[in-house]
Amino acid sequence: MTNEINWNQLKDAAVAAMKNAYVPYSHFPVGAAALVDDGRIVSGCNVENASYGICLCAECGLVSNLSMTGGGKLVAFYCVDGAENVLMPCGRCRQLLFEHSEEGMLLQTVSGIKTIEQVLPDAFGPRDLAEGFGNEQRN
Repeated sequence: MTNEINWNQLKDAAVAAMKNAYVPYSHFPVGAAALVDDGRIVSGCNVENASYGICLCAECGLVSNLSMTGGGKLVAFYCVDGAENVLMPCGRCRQLLFEHSEEGMLLQTVSGIKTIEQVLPDAFGPRDLAEGFGNEQRN
């Protein structure tokens, strides 16, 4: 699957998104882009807020973009900082990406290409709920 992914195109989309970041406080712009299972590329940028704690990561914008443009599953992901260096998503964003990923989604990371399962091992998400996890406890 890695051969089918145009990582340069994903990086370019992440850089373009990063240039739209709203970062008047940290001055740390972030852009993210992902390939969707239907071939679309979705992207997002970070958006800060004066209260700091409720800032939106670039991955939040990306997932909103995914939902707004028809949904689907994320296949590959790329995230950059203001210098166009690869960034690793924070823990919260890894969970957000996992929620919307295809099994085995690939991420460009600071240590090379990894799967979502490698960067968020033993994750709990929609696949667990689909398998009925926890339903036996309600009966």
